[in-house]
Amino acid sequence: MPFHNPPFAALRALESAARHLNFTRAAEENNVTQSAVSHQIRHLEELWGLKLFDRPSRGLALTRNGQMLAPLVRQFIDDLEATLETLHADVGRAPLRVDMLQSFSVKWLVPRLGRFHDQHPEVDVWISTHDELVDFSSQNIDVAIRLGHGDYPGLTSTLLLREHVYPVCSPEFADRHAPLETPADLLDVPLLLRLGDPAHPNWEDWFKEAGVGDAVLTEGTRFPDTNMALQAAMDGQGVALARSAHVGDDLKAGRLVRLFDVDCPSSVSYYLVCPEAAADKPKVAAFRDWLLAEAEAAQQEYDKTAGANVKRAQAS
Repeated sequence: MPFHNPPFAALRALESAARHLNFTRAAEENNVTQSAVSHQIRHLEELWGLKLFDRPSRGLALTRNGQMLAPLVRQFIDDLEATLETLHADVGRAPLRVDMLQSFSVKWLVPRLGRFHDQHPEVDVWISTHDELVDFSSQNIDVAIRLGHGDYPGLTSTLLLREHVYPVCSPEFADRHAPLETPADLLDVPLLLRLGDPAHPNWEDWFKEAGVGDAVLTEGTRFPDTNMALQAAMDGQGVALARSAHVGDDLKAGRLVRLFDVDCPSSVSYYLVCPEAAADKPKVAAFRDWLLAEAEAAQQEYDKTAGANVKRAQAS
């Protein structure tokens, strides 16, 4: 049997009358006349074919039908009002859309993002990840974190982090292959290799920096990105060449240790990039200031813990 949807005013009249058990007080609450409330209740009873109220000599009482329907109507009105309040509160609250490399997002930004939300609960951050550069003119992106040299025509770029690469392994691996006393000793243990990335130093570059000339690497497992190699290192499978921006939390937590106080500076760094017209928007400025503070703290933590991790590895 089909039922017609009642007018919202009639539902509100039912909810008020059921709560007060008084048509006059329901009318005052809804700023209508008592006869209007009575008419709306009668309209509902006719529309649904159900008696909703009994009218004894004194007062008003819900019928069994009214007792079952009134809570449903009350819940509907409460939910509707709460949703409307939320939608009105969110008017003008556009998210900050941030794009970056997935590896940087997973290893550096996401673990810290809760602190930004604590400081700026009014800004919703929406993250997307791409390996290729985003096009601000055609993609709905507010800011991007790019790995490069900072020279982006028509865009504002802010240096966040410089990168260095150095070898790391799990504490258990260091214990199992002790002593690893010189960089040349790494030629005798499994090295976790990454597929060619001209933007970052490779193992040959690091050995050269460490004074090991003409290092010949044995073949081993190769990974498409640094994070996979780091996970294999944490699992004790070998020594990975880590990027400093990706490994700080793992060193601090003791999941990895650094081997030897030798690193190679990368030719590229992390920059926050956005169109010049967007640089002074409050949400962009808030995110940039927070990123700079986090990057400075990460650099200080790296400076503080690097030596301790090297000593721990050498002592293994």
